[in-house]
Amino acid sequence: MRGHGEEEAAPLLEAKGASRGATVASASEWWTECKLLWRIVGPAIFQRVALYGINVVAQAFIGHIGDLELAAFSIASTVVAGFNFGFLLGMASALETLCGQAFGAKKYHMLGIYLQRSWVVLLIFALALTPTYVFMEDLLLLLGQTPELSHLAGKMSLWLLPQHFGMAMLLPLTRFLQSQLKNWVTAVSAGVALAIHVVVTYLLVHHFQLGYVGAIASANMGWWLVVLGQFFYVICGGCPLSWKGFSMEAFADFWDFIKLSTASGVMLCLENWYYRVLVLLTGYLPNAEIAVDALSICLTINGWEMMIPLGFLAATGVRVANELGAGSGKGARFSIIVSITTSVVIGLVFWCLILAYNDQIALLFSSGKAVLDAVHNLSWLLAFTILLNSVQPVLSGVAIGSGWQALVAYVNIGSYYLVGVPIGIILGWPLGFGVRGIWSGLIGGTAVQTLVLAYLTMRCDWDEEANTASTRMRKWASTK
Repeated sequence: MRGHGEEEAAPLLEAKGASRGATVASASEWWTECKLLWRIVGPAIFQRVALYGINVVAQAFIGHIGDLELAAFSIASTVVAGFNFGFLLGMASALETLCGQAFGAKKYHMLGIYLQRSWVVLLIFALALTPTYVFMEDLLLLLGQTPELSHLAGKMSLWLLPQHFGMAMLLPLTRFLQSQLKNWVTAVSAGVALAIHVVVTYLLVHHFQLGYVGAIASANMGWWLVVLGQFFYVICGGCPLSWKGFSMEAFADFWDFIKLSTASGVMLCLENWYYRVLVLLTGYLPNAEIAVDALSICLTINGWEMMIPLGFLAATGVRVANELGAGSGKGARFSIIVSITTSVVIGLVFWCLILAYNDQIALLFSSGKAVLDAVHNLSWLLAFTILLNSVQPVLSGVAIGSGWQALVAYVNIGSYYLVGVPIGIILGWPLGFGVRGIWSGLIGGTAVQTLVLAYLTMRCDWDEEANTASTRMRKWASTK
């Protein structure tokens, strides 16, 4: 009799049909792959939207306190919390490669070992990154930000520390559960936490008059509710095949795991930091407070919609890793085609919505006319960023599922920081286009990165990738 995990694995790995290697896939094969994809995408999008919504709710309440408070929170959550989150997110993505391939190869016991290794690695790095929160005010002053903005952002950053360590625990948990298709756990925990967070934020900000402290404290509570919900599900019997309790095996092959996690961290943090740099550069423009407020609103909307392609990133990483772990290179290639096509169609829908409702999108965050007008002027850039981001994260998911993190890190450095940022600076200052010029340059860098990843994906020998994944599983599983 098969165990629960094997029952879940069967439809994932066996529903392909003999004709998968055909040049043109049938409608039934597309439908089958879409169902497999959306088993991961749907809950992944919901969880990401809910988690992102926790900070969006906090930002919305803080934005109605005052423009300075909104700018300070945008800087605090972008320059430090956002940078560190990008690195930890990238490090946790190593679990998508390892757990996804182990699940595809039916090496279920290794998933719990990988989870524990990831916890240890991420908590160590989270501790090492803590001084960036403590000395944020000095960092911002050194970077030339105004004393008022730097002081308030520095105070806010200290309140973000509990969320920082919550991320180090939550990110591995989510990927551990997603790789086993236990996506409902991640979705339910995030949805419940968001609902509680909205009520608590209202009480702390409006009833108890705690201002931005109440909003940030409520956001911290929301994140830790998600962490505890998923943690107790795992250790209390929710994953009987993949969780066998805490083990010293978590420290075996520790250096190899750190190398893959670090490569993953560099790969994704370079992506995550890229648009954070846009906010930082905008702080040097004339009338910086209004410019930062408008840009942060646009990037918040972009980030919220970005949870959809990030859901496809997670699903593509899991599906590609599962197929490679099962030895199916053709299956991995077909999963990529279906995922990219679906994500682009959704991106086109949101592109149209942003262009149609560009006058209303900022009202949630601010009622100031200057800020609303500035957001209106940036809305067309927001629309094209959303459209481009419907492709790029899916290709990053391919890289994660295939274990290409180190290679993609170099691609990101070249396209983002040697192309996008310099062009943005030239357009923003010497050519006088301001924030629109900076953002246009960064869009160009993203386009270059997307083209390179698309080329790598098309030229890849997926049968060879499947053989490489099988070799990796045999090597690391032998530590059992």
